[in-house]
Amino acid sequence: MQGQGQGQGGSKTSVLNCIDLSTPDLHQSVSLLKQACLDSGFFYVVNHGISQEFMDEVFAQSKRMFQQPLSEKMKLLRNEKHRGYTPILDELLDPENQLKGLFFPAKFQYFILFYFFLQLGLSIIFVCIVKSGDYKEGYYIGVEVAEGDPEAEKPFYGPNVWPEPELLPGWRETMENYHREALEVARAVARIIALALDLKVDFFDQPEMLGEPIAILRLLRYEGGISDPSKGIFGAGAHSDYGLITLLATDGIPGLQICKDRDAKPQIWEDVPPLKGAFIVNLGDMLERWSNCVFKSTLHRVLVNGQERYSMAYFVEPSHDCLVECLPTCKSENNPPKFQPILCQTYLSQRYNDTHTDRSVYKKPQT
Repeated sequence: MQGQGQGQGGSKTSVLNCIDLSTPDLHQSVSLLKQACLDSGFFYVVNHGISQEFMDEVFAQSKRMFQQPLSEKMKLLRNEKHRGYTPILDELLDPENQLKGLFFPAKFQYFILFYFFLQLGLSIIFVCIVKSGDYKEGYYIGVEVAEGDPEAEKPFYGPNVWPEPELLPGWRETMENYHREALEVARAVARIIALALDLKVDFFDQPEMLGEPIAILRLLRYEGGISDPSKGIFGAGAHSDYGLITLLATDGIPGLQICKDRDAKPQIWEDVPPLKGAFIVNLGDMLERWSNCVFKSTLHRVLVNGQERYSMAYFVEPSHDCLVECLPTCKSENNPPKFQPILCQTYLSQRYNDTHTDRSVYKKPQT
């Protein structure tokens, strides 16, 4: 049942519904999921078909990559398709709160950064002097589409950025296998969501939906610092996800928090404890748009407590050309659509550009 418990230090702990993908009682699964989507937009998924042994291997491979020297990781820097490595502070999810306490106004950050580069040729480590952001590093892996394939012209399709096999043997194969298996879990969850919205069970299986999805795996490592919201220091700033749903796997270290009412003053944040073997699933902004705000895309953030923390977020979006518009079951004469229709690729490109550092700041000037 959804509810609240007592967390560490007196903070609230959110008690989430648990969806068992192996149960034959589909009616119960739909009921539990619908309740979760109406309440918090977060729930657990268990018995999803991915073995714990394989999950442990994916986490081990993720750690191997993040343990490489920064110079090696920067060779894998994310490209224009959002594939590859993202350094600490690359992403800024909550500018209003994460820019607290900076000496320089936000609009001057990049000018000052360029000045440091031009005058001193400093390395990327010096970004932290003049720029705030998330205290995490990441690695994006999307749907692999070969260069030269017409599909690779689309904004979120193309070849991935892979480490050299000699550097990380078996790394690519592990990540590609996990990407495929996670997509099947996402499709299973989407079928239950369809039923909860009074749609046909295969609504999200259509080619323009998850038949040709934009599915992005992001490996994450949070450094072992201590978050301080009063100073704008977060593992990940408050945000909602962009797409349909996100599947989150964690290493068991807590840190995720949700805020069910973003308009509350003050906002109330609740801890979401890890559950061994489960995915933590949350709804994204596109599903909120599709459902005309019937289902919630909930604000969430990560606070780190001095422990290094690893997680893997699997972002599931529909196809590039999918038109995200109010579902027929979610509108009426008294409840007209709240959002204008928008193409998936347009919406995603907007959101990624708004939250990530311009790649040009990483280019060291020629001397």
